[in-house]
Amino acid sequence: MKTRLAFLYFLFISFSILAQEHKHSSARPLNFPDIPGYKSLKTDLHIHTVFSDGYVWPNIRVMEALRDNLDAISLTEHLEYQPHLTDIPHPDRNRSYTIAMAEAKEHDLMIVHGSEITRSEPAGHNNAVFIKDANPILQDKAEDAFMEAKKQGAFVFWNHPAWYNQSPKGNPIFSDFQKESLKKGELHGIEVINSVDYAQESLALALEHNLTIMGTSDIHGLIDWDYTEKGNQRPITLVFAKERSIESMQEALFAGRTVAVYNDLMVGKEEFLIPLLEQSLIVEKASYANNTHVLLLEVKNITSSDLLFENESEYTFYDSSPVFEIKAGETKKLSLKTLENKREVLLKLKALGCFTAPKQQPTISYSITVK
Repeated sequence: MKTRLAFLYFLFISFSILAQEHKHSSARPLNFPDIPGYKSLKTDLHIHTVFSDGYVWPNIRVMEALRDNLDAISLTEHLEYQPHLTDIPHPDRNRSYTIAMAEAKEHDLMIVHGSEITRSEPAGHNNAVFIKDANPILQDKAEDAFMEAKKQGAFVFWNHPAWYNQSPKGNPIFSDFQKESLKKGELHGIEVINSVDYAQESLALALEHNLTIMGTSDIHGLIDWDYTEKGNQRPITLVFAKERSIESMQEALFAGRTVAVYNDLMVGKEEFLIPLLEQSLIVEKASYANNTHVLLLEVKNITSSDLLFENESEYTFYDSSPVFEIKAGETKKLSLKTLENKREVLLKLKALGCFTAPKQQPTISYSITVK
């Protein structure tokens, strides 16, 4: 009896220890394919911790990013807005970055040094990333903060420009401040997706002024609470870099090679979104049903996003709606009525959940060889 009790106690202690260990994996990690010539880096460059107005310690942000299979994050603490300063005094505005770097050093995660310049309109909120020192960016005048960010070689993007607390109509206002910042080379990107909000008006500004398209979580609480438990994925920016490095990521952002992603929504310039979508589907099988002119296809979605399409081929489907979904990681069976046996077939699909401009959805094509 004593032996049995001792064994049960051993099992209890073992399970307790294992339960306390954090795991760097999740049930649905984020995955997206590379595009020709570039690596697709999964990034979230707008994140907060207790060192500004967030609710978690910086090492938690690193663990969340590892669970979500991200390549890079930036802890962009508000320089000016510090509601926890009484409880967590920190004269060094680089502190959260230092803690995150220490947590990430044994893991394959890049930490981008960043801060948020937090002002009322017209300047609004802006993230400066790839900075060297956050402290000199804390300036009385917004113009001086932007000037210092530029001096440090920062990539600066306009945060949630459609935020109704600062823009009551819910639409961004491209003021003289933004125009002057752009002219000086002090503004380089704009969030078209912030948290759960997609603003097509911000996308229009990105295209009009050649600003890099960004998507971010702007997380303050826990990713699990704010996104996962609600059935959502965290918003991210896919950065198409020449290699997996901080320097290459920085070059790609300045060059505007991005796609913003949130769940099944993808937003980006046509030259990057179309190659991403084309690489996202794999035609695994293509053969005719016995003694018919019905071509049987099996198409796999290799991303972590559910993708919605509409058939725009010259051929109609035999047994399904022209509008269909291929869930993340799953294979969809399609039947095309080609009316005669063909050696090659062009499959054209409109990506309904994706946008290259306001209300403009891209069409992708696959030249399929029939076996």
